[in-house]
Amino acid sequence: MKMRFLMFVLLGISLVSCSDYQKLLKSTDYELKWTKANEYYEQKNYSKAIYLLEELQSIHKGTDRAEQTLFMLANAYYNSKDYISASHYFEVYYKTYPKGIFTEDCRFLSGKAAYLDSPDPRLTQEETVKAMDQLNVFLDYYPESDKKEEVTNMLTELQEKLVYKQLLNCRLYYNLGNYLGNNYESCIITANNTLLDYPVSKYREELSFLILKSRYMLAVNSLDHLKVDRYRAAMDEYYSYINEYPKGGYVKEAENILKECKKIIKD
Repeated sequence: MKMRFLMFVLLGISLVSCSDYQKLLKSTDYELKWTKANEYYEQKNYSKAIYLLEELQSIHKGTDRAEQTLFMLANAYYNSKDYISASHYFEVYYKTYPKGIFTEDCRFLSGKAAYLDSPDPRLTQEETVKAMDQLNVFLDYYPESDKKEEVTNMLTELQEKLVYKQLLNCRLYYNLGNYLGNNYESCIITANNTLLDYPVSKYREELSFLILKSRYMLAVNSLDHLKVDRYRAAMDEYYSYINEYPKGGYVKEAENILKECKKIIKD
């Protein structure tokens, strides 16, 4: 009985609280709304703060409270994990107030919000590129910032995501083989372009080995008059791989490819 009574009391308090909040939303007492928005913000009740701040940003436009309101709104979205809205409002802030109190923080948090919203590598990576652009711009503006190391780490992680996206494409091309076209050639082109664009990556070795395997498979599946040249190209790729990764994870497979190539190419 006591537990049930307590539940009814809590429910009643909740309903009264919701009712008061609804009245506040409909109110035209903007001073009260500002006071309550700050209270909710300090209490980390960001969802309630956001509704009030969304309205107050237009009310406060052109006043001494405008900067603070816009920053609080962006930060409330950020702490609510709505990174798309957060990045947008941080960007609005630093474009509106290029020398504002919170400009450096907003440039940083706009990029970080975009970083946190970056999608899975299997999906389109437009947001990842956008995040990298924003973080690079931050470093351009604040090269000596104490956030430099964190930004650099985020950029490295985002870059690796782009490389991994291309690696997935290369794996797919290789696995498709000659299905509906010369996918080995597509694998080679994609991997080479990725290595040119991102020469430093933890996926570099696998990309290099995929080029070697694809060149070998191109040779295996070639017409007779093309075989010798393509086996030679595969052997050249073997030496490129083994020189860079003499103790790499694919050395045994690479050695087997070389043996098969030497059966055709007899110097």
